[in-house]
Amino acid sequence: MARKRKGRDLHGWLVVDKPAGITSTSVVNKVRWALDAKKAGHAGTLDPEATGVLAVALGEATKTVPYITDALKAYTFTVRLGQKTNTDDAEGEVIASSDTRPTDDEIKAALGQFVGDIMQIPPAFSAVKIDGERAYKRARDGEDFEIAARPLWVEELLLIDRPDPDHVTLEMTCGKGGYVRAIARDLGEALGCHGHVRDLRRIWSGPFDAADGIGLDQLNEHAKTTNLDHLIRPLEDGLDDLPRVHCPEASIVKLRNGNAALVMGDVDYGEDCWADHNGQAIAVGTFKSGELHPTRVFVRD
Repeated sequence: MARKRKGRDLHGWLVVDKPAGITSTSVVNKVRWALDAKKAGHAGTLDPEATGVLAVALGEATKTVPYITDALKAYTFTVRLGQKTNTDDAEGEVIASSDTRPTDDEIKAALGQFVGDIMQIPPAFSAVKIDGERAYKRARDGEDFEIAARPLWVEELLLIDRPDPDHVTLEMTCGKGGYVRAIARDLGEALGCHGHVRDLRRIWSGPFDAADGIGLDQLNEHAKTTNLDHLIRPLEDGLDDLPRVHCPEASIVKLRNGNAALVMGDVDYGEDCWADHNGQAIAVGTFKSGELHPTRVFVRD
């Protein structure tokens, strides 16, 4: 018989404003420890040196992580022009340089090719798997390999500041799977001057905003107390992008047992949605002929 996991049954989201110098996994572990939560996970990994929104899911909210991962996200980042690094960020080794410096108008003109449906090759130092092994491990070993280009939706890419000739600050809104480091690298190549990311901040992710995030100092200060419980956002926030239908009392048990059940709402046949009863999510699934066919169910008893 499996050993029961210790901790509190917490269900919802805690938004952390992640500082630089710590991995996303380490932040999740710290949240789990500080809140004494049984279960925690995160939506959308940030590089160790990146800052900003890291939405940590607790308990049953971990089942909604894919919907936050798929949601639009926004980043501000500074590109160092004139230098290419092997990691596409400031942590790497400079492997090429140029004295060319584009004008603001040239940069704005080049940004257009990175908006809409684009194909992007992830950085060599990334968690993409190549024949079952992480790309960054192969890169550290000095292996020569190729990573296939992947589709990415970029909603918007704007120039928001040009502090000096060597740097440009951009803001990007994009979908799932985007690598900001790859945008900086490819923009530098398109401008004929090379480029890499100097700093990166995720300012929002789906319904979660960096301005609402808790810092690690506050997390440590109130660790092992209930002082932070009021900051835990509802599990339902993770379903913000899905349409909602009403689950009548008679359908609750069926849905929680993984069976299709009657729901009420204005949803198209075959559309994914979530069923709520008195404001609480019961299940997520596909709507067919007046019934929800559940793919994920939530039990918080």
